[in-house]
Amino acid sequence: MVVDWFAVHARDLPWRRPGFPAWGTLVSEFMLQQTPVIRVIPRLDEWLTRWPEPADLAAEPAGEAVRAWQSLGYPRRALNLHACAVAITERFGGAVPNDVEALLSLPGVGDYTARAVAVFAFGSRHPVVDTNIRRVIARAVDGHPDASTPNPKRDLPAMTALLPADDSAAARFNAGMMELGALVCTARSPKCEICPLAHVCAWRTAGYPDREITRKPKQKKYEGSDRQARGAILKLLRATAHPVAGTRFAEAVPDPAQRGRAITGLLTDGLIVASADDEFTLP
Repeated sequence: MVVDWFAVHARDLPWRRPGFPAWGTLVSEFMLQQTPVIRVIPRLDEWLTRWPEPADLAAEPAGEAVRAWQSLGYPRRALNLHACAVAITERFGGAVPNDVEALLSLPGVGDYTARAVAVFAFGSRHPVVDTNIRRVIARAVDGHPDASTPNPKRDLPAMTALLPADDSAAARFNAGMMELGALVCTARSPKCEICPLAHVCAWRTAGYPDREITRKPKQKKYEGSDRQARGAILKLLRATAHPVAGTRFAEAVPDPAQRGRAITGLLTDGLIVASADDEFTLP
């Protein structure tokens, strides 16, 4: 059901097209962490045009990855991706490994990303579980209105039990379940009337018990936050290849206390580098 539905309704996304490289899949998975698809697509294209292979990125300073990241947010992902490129070049001959354990050895690659690359780039049969998939399983299989907190010891076996035996079908099933949760079985307004699982959905069959869906706590406002201050400083540094005097940061972040926290955090995260002359650059 899910595989057939996905064949008809899947969005045309770059990483789903035939021949899309494994390196592109890895880059897309990093970019898609906490960032909407619509913002990722143009940046992904720019990235792969500039750095079509891991060795191309590895040959550049890490600061260039941070510069190219621009407004995607959570820029430590750019540093991790650069570190991944270096590790792939030095340890795997420039080719993204296809084994989950090998992928897990790369900087910044967690269990979800390792499995996603193994499945979507190489067609391996593994369960891939994200927020959307956990929600579909919670409703269709377990009869709950929402997924509980992530738990790999529970989530991975639950998805494994649903996977088709064929590797190719399993990859499409993973992608289909993800798409179903993103487009139909959404968190706040599930479209049960068009869901391919409606006739087997345990939650629907039971009459939607506990129909009031739990709302996630609202994320803190970005406007005026320390995250915004960090972003403003990085934007200033991205605009030039030369060192920037620390006094110029007052233009971007007027509040001295917030500016100090932002600078300290960026230095700690390795996103900026300071010189003895109180000047700063990207790494």
